[in-house]
Formats: sequence, C-alpha cells, structure tokens
Amino acid sequence: MAKATMVSIPYLFLLAALVLNCQCHEKKVHVVYMGEHPKGEHYNYSSMHHSMLKDVLGSRSAAKESLVYSYGKSFNGFVAKLSDEEAARVEEMEGVVSVIPNTELKLHTTRSWDFTGLPTPSFGGAKGGDVIIGMLDSGIWPEAKSFDDEGFGPPPAKWKGTCQSADNFTCNNKVIGARFYNSRGEYDSSDFKSPRDSEGHGSHTASTAGGNVVKGASYYGLAAGEVRGGLPSARIAVYKVCWYGGRCNLADILAAFDDAIADGVDIISVSLGSEEPREYFKDPIAIGSFHAMRKGILTSNSAGNAGPFLRTVSNFSPWSLTVAASTIDRKFVSQVVLGNGQIFTGTAINNFVLNGTSYPLIWGGDAANVSAGAKPDFARFCLPGNLNSLKAEGKIVLCDGFWDGSGVLLANGIGVVMADIMDDYASSFPLPATLISIEDGIKALDYIRTTENPVATILVGETWKDVMAPLVVSFSSRGSNPITPDILKVNLCTAFRQQKDPRSVQYNIISGTSMSCPHATGAAAFLKAAHPTWSPAAIKSALMTTAYVMDPRKHEDKEFAYGSGHINPVKAVDPGLIFDADETDYVDFLCKQGYTTSTLRIVTGDSSVCNNTMPGKAWGLNYPSFALALEDGEQINATFTRTVTNVGSNAATYYSSMYMPGPLKVEVEPSILPFDAIGQKKTFTVKVSGPEITQQPILSGFIHWTSDDHHAVRTPLVVYTVFSSTLSPYSYSVPNKRSHFKGSSMYHKNGILAHH
Repeated sequence: MAKATMVSIPYLFLLAALVLNCQCHEKKVHVVYMGEHPKGEHYNYSSMHHSMLKDVLGSRSAAKESLVYSYGKSFNGFVAKLSDEEAARVEEMEGVVSVIPNTELKLHTTRSWDFTGLPTPSFGGAKGGDVIIGMLDSGIWPEAKSFDDEGFGPPPAKWKGTCQSADNFTCNNKVIGARFYNSRGEYDSSDFKSPRDSEGHGSHTASTAGGNVVKGASYYGLAAGEVRGGLPSARIAVYKVCWYGGRCNLADILAAFDDAIADGVDIISVSLGSEEPREYFKDPIAIGSFHAMRKGILTSNSAGNAGPFLRTVSNFSPWSLTVAASTIDRKFVSQVVLGNGQIFTGTAINNFVLNGTSYPLIWGGDAANVSAGAKPDFARFCLPGNLNSLKAEGKIVLCDGFWDGSGVLLANGIGVVMADIMDDYASSFPLPATLISIEDGIKALDYIRTTENPVATILVGETWKDVMAPLVVSFSSRGSNPITPDILKVNLCTAFRQQKDPRSVQYNIISGTSMSCPHATGAAAFLKAAHPTWSPAAIKSALMTTAYVMDPRKHEDKEFAYGSGHINPVKAVDPGLIFDADETDYVDFLCKQGYTTSTLRIVTGDSSVCNNTMPGKAWGLNYPSFALALEDGEQINATFTRTVTNVGSNAATYYSSMYMPGPLKVEVEPSILPFDAIGQKKTFTVKVSGPEITQQPILSGFIHWTSDDHHAVRTPLVVYTVFSSTLSPYSYSVPNKRSHFKGSSMYHKNGILAHH
C-alpha cells in the first residue's frame, strides 16, 4: 500500500502539471486595446492587426484564424483567440495599452416619468427628432408600439449606421439602426441570431429612454396608464451585446461602442456592468465611454445591483453618468392572510387570483427533499429540487429569503410567501407570491408552530401610494468609487421598475438599476434636444446640480447611496451654472491616477503629457461634487479647485452657502461669483479642514450657490476614511455580492432570517 501511495503522488503532480500546461496553451478570446487612432494617418486596421498576430503566432493563416474583430472606426484594437502565453507577448508589443480576457458582464436587471416631474416633451423636428440614443443591451422588439415610426421623417443626416436584418427584423424611422454581436459564437435555443430581443430587457430599456407615447398600457391590469420614454421623439439605434440569460461579452461591448460612436449617436445607454471593479483601461465600458466622450457623446450606465454593500458600484469612470435605483410614489403590494386573521402586507406583482380560498401553510424547512440530500437548514430557502413535493403539493410555502418561486412551483406548491430584508421592491413570480418583512415572517412561522392545521391565502396584487418615496432600494449598488476614492459615485438616483413572468405580455414591470439607467438616458436625451451643443460633462453637471435632495435620515449610506439626489430633468434644462470638463481635464485626472505619458499618448492619439511624476489626488477635476478620502488617523485638510460656466442669465450674481456636519470647517473663496455674460467662467476654491478622523463611514454636507435670478446649484461634499490600499488606482477589494445562502445568519426558532 505504501509503495502504491508513493507512486501515485508524483503521478498526481505530473497530471496537475499537464492540466495547467493545457490551460496555459488553451486558446481563449482576448481583447487587445490600443487606444486612439494616430492623428493624421489612415491605416488599414485589419491588416495591421493581422500583422501583429502574425508576429506572435508565426503565420498568416494562424493570424487569420485567430482574429475575431478589428476595432478601427472609433478607436484602435482587436479581438483574437490567444493562449495565455501569446496574450502576454501581445501585451508587450509597442502601442498596446492592455490585453483583457473576454469575460462576461451582466445585465443589471409607467408612472416613473410623471414622478420625476417630466411632462411629455414638446420638442419636435429639428430638436427631439435629431437626438439618437444608442442602446447597448439585449436587442429590441421592433414591432412594439413604443417603436412605431408614425409621424417620423427620415433619420437625421448625421446618421451613418446600418440595420442588420434577420429573423424578419426590420428598422424604420424610429428604430433607425440595429446591429448584433457574438464573439464566442455561442447561442441558446431561445436566442434570435439577429438584433431581435429574446430577453425583453433591451426592449424595456429602449422604451424607457426614448419610446413613443402609448396609452392604455398595463401589466394584467396593474400600473395601468400611459407609457413613454424620456424623449419620445428621439431615434433609437440598437446594439445587441447581451444574449439569453443576460450573457454580455466584453469583446462585443467594445465592438458596439466602436460602431455606435462612428454611427453618429448622441447618447449611449449601457444597463450592464462587471461584477468586480477593473482599472479604467481594462474596463470595456470605461474604455468605450472615454472614446465616446472625446466625440461629445455622453454614456449613461447603471450602478449595479450588488447593494446594500458599500464600494460595489460597477461603473465609476468620471466621464460617464452612473445611476442608482430609487422608488417612485407607487408600490405593488400583495397581502397574505393567515387562518387566525393576521394580515401581512408584502410586496409583489401578483395577478394570480385565489378567490380568498385558504390552503394549508407550511414552512420550507419542514418539507426537505431528503431523497435529494436536502436538509431543513437548506430546504428553508425553497430552492429548486430541495423541497419534498409530497409535503409541498397543494400548499402555500413560507420560505426564508428572496428567490424566484421556482422551487415551490416545481414541488407543486400552490403559492409562496418569502421573508427577507429586501422587501422594499416588488417582483413578479410564476405562481401566487408575496415578499414580507422578516418580522412578519417570524410571526407567520410562530403561527405555523402553534397551530394544528395552519392555513393561509394570498390576495391578488394592488397598487398603493408610497408616501415614503423616493428611497434608494436595497439592491442598488453603493459607492464610494472603488478605484478613485476622491471621486463621488453614484451620480444620481432615478426611478426603477420590475420582472420576470413567463407569460407573454406587451408591457412588463422590471426592476434593477438596469431600469433606472434608461431613465437617466432619457433625461440626458431631453437635455441634448434642448442644448445640442452641450458637452457630456455639461449635461451630467446639469442633471447632478439640480437633482431633488434626498433625505439622509432615511439612508445611512447617504451620498454613497443616492449620489447628488433624485433626477429632476425639467430643472436641469436651466441649471444656471455648469461644471464643464473636456478631454484635457480627464487626461490630467488620469495622470494623477498613475497613468504614464506614454500610455496616455496611445489612448488619446496626441501629444498628451503628464507633468506630475507621482500619482496624486483627484481634487482638481472639474466635477460637480467633492469627495475627500483619508486613511485612519489623518487630519482633514484639502483644497479643491472648481470652475463654473454661466448658462443662465446674461447678468447674475451667485452667493455661496453651505451645510456641513460638526467637525468639518469649509471655506469657499470667493464666496460671491458675479457674471455679466452667458458662457463666462469663474473659478473658486473650497478649503476643507478638521480634526484627525478614524473609522468614519461618511461625513456628508453640501455647498449651495443661489443667484439673484433664482437659480440654485447644489454640490455634495463628503469626507470618509479608507484603508491605505484603496487609495491606489490598481489596488482595491470589494465584498462579495450579497447572497442569501452564504455566510453566517441568525435565525428565530430554526427559521426566518433575522439578519444577514
């Protein structure tokens, strides 16, 4: 036995070495990012990329087989199938900024425009009709009424895009272009090999941002009313980068940016992101939005759905607009009535009618599928396959934590009641369902434990007024910026909606920052129609400085949750002052983040120079907020410089005021800014001082500029502490996305989660 063991050990090491060697030589798709086109020169980019691959792979045929995409319309780069060793060799080549494995990013899954105060825009013709929104998403369903082109003339002359037709997909004068991308060549049986939407996600985001006005829409009678986009007169260009199941490949996202910028869009909307932070030039959305910014195109992207943890925001470049999710003044509720008369109000989009009939009520932990190896401690979550259908059939099941209801449905249950801390937003389910608070879940479990034959019923869903709105929802990702702590992210909150029901419907209700993002996109398009010459930074500034103030007493994470506040598109049209920025400002910012002159010259394609030799703070970026990140024990001491541009009245004087919490001392110099012309610029400094601080999650205040012509400009100011490693642009750590089924929890009587 000993001899056999001694022989097997080196064999195992040899086997492991062979496996690792195979993995190193396995061809995987990589993105090679090479920055901006060299100015004044015209290249055959495909030929150049083939030549680079030939040098690495050894032959033209190998290079041709390896190349997947050539980027060359709006920036330089390519996608190729490379081994790890080959990818490393490419990364060492002159002109290469970064080589990135083709990982997957994830989708961030009617009355909302009324709630933001935006009426149906009256812009027509040369204004609204000239704005083109580029949607990077899961495609579109062109036959939907939201995308009908009645009353639309031909696309604007600036449009240079195309329509890829397949699966009977056609464009019109509303949906003026459509492309689809699949670098892996992998398709699900539910996919359409065309720009057509198999998920519903892309159609929803597109209709929210720029869909037509459609009256009489509802979801099985819920949320009945008029649906419309933020700018119904806008044109829509579709770039399908996500496939069934929310699979969105990095290489496809960059290819879509390359096309969208060249096609002539005005706003780009991206409701997806990485599950972990990446440095700016290894993040496809940061790369694409940087090149879009250089062409005057604002990118609106979602913050992510990894809340309520801090530092989970997934899109954080300062040149893009990042959007969190908040509630509107309407909520969808479904009540559960126990046999003892107790009634618990839960949140759900529930249109199933049980007619008040009561059914036996059980706890999921008491129906463990022992034959499948499930134990009560896991069966209580009611995941698919873990419930005993003999015990669950025909019953309503009380479950610990939020899930999609499929576990109870597969076990032939009649309905599901879920108890969870995330009870602040509604979803739809494939059976009667509701989501109640943990406290009510404990009461329901007590009823089950103390009653011989417990019963319950779930009432059909209703629409109630939500007087607490707007509130940032628990799933919405939080700041601070995981790479640049001195830049405050999130920028804004907007309303969200909710999914997914397998039944076919024309209009659905979907939740997630995926749905808040197109609200910001629509608002940005609204501003672009009103101010066609405004830069991306100007539009972003107007939206941020005019936002509704959120109540910090309802949000312990304050600006890390709601950013500058809740979007107010009407007020943003006339902000008075804007904090403008251009490529030069962002290059200076990147220099201070540690990027070198040689790298930035590749990215920009010009003679950019980093004057500083050491990375520094981002206090000088002309950003419409102020953030100061300090290590434990550091004294509060910083000076910010900002420049504002007058876009209000010809003659106006602005006066500063502020609110600051206890230990902060803030001086604004000068405190009065007189203007006598539109377009005039004024610079001011903000000096922040205070004592040494330690373990300070956030100190939150704001600076207010008010004018004698009634304009008001508000900029948040936050101070907080971080670990020293988080101050490096290349060093960070982010907690895992929340999981209801991992880590320690506390339970009541072996049931219902008390907290996570």
